[in-house]
Amino acid sequence: MSNEERFDIYDEDMRPLGTATRSETHAKGYWHRSFHCWVIRAEDGRRYVWFQMRQLIKDTNPGRFDITVAGHLSAGETLPDAVRELEEEIGISAEFDELIPLGQVREDLSGAVKGQPFIDREVSDVFAFVSEAPMTQLRLQPEEVAGVYEAEIEELLAIFEGRRSELVVQGVELAEEPGSGALQPSCRSIRADQFVPRDNAYYVDVMKKLLALKLE
Repeated sequence: MSNEERFDIYDEDMRPLGTATRSETHAKGYWHRSFHCWVIRAEDGRRYVWFQMRQLIKDTNPGRFDITVAGHLSAGETLPDAVRELEEEIGISAEFDELIPLGQVREDLSGAVKGQPFIDREVSDVFAFVSEAPMTQLRLQPEEVAGVYEAEIEELLAIFEGRRSELVVQGVELAEEPGSGALQPSCRSIRADQFVPRDNAYYVDVMKKLLALKLE
């Protein structure tokens, strides 16, 4: 019997259809639910957002930049259960009531990885989480996350709105030693087209909402 993760699947009106494996869900384009969380921090009147670089072995969008933490809801899970993704992917512990809701989005994405087509249809609940944890103390899940980078939110918004073409960012990546979990500093020049190819309005909307948050 397969140990592959299973998802609750839905029709386009989000009526339950049962469950399916991850590969079947992406092959047949079933609607399913996911969790997005953007980690932010404030310093000296400026706001910063973290984003991850996906591992090259991912079955969708390998090597691209993405939401700080995101994941599917497994079969039977509820939204509060999904906060586990923060701990699993980057090693930050949080409670669901510490998250700041930013809304819900429907995405219908398609593409191919190593010649294998996929259809990724998700309804995603989007959140922000304010963290004071230093990036150097993150614990990255090696199967999922290759690195985490930070940008000033205003500057990241500018590349998504086309007001600048690229941005130099600092972050951490997993060191080359297999299985060590050690991090090494990294600097990259990034462009909007290096992020997971969602509707660009998604990124613009999220950045604006992060800037508008009233932080204590």
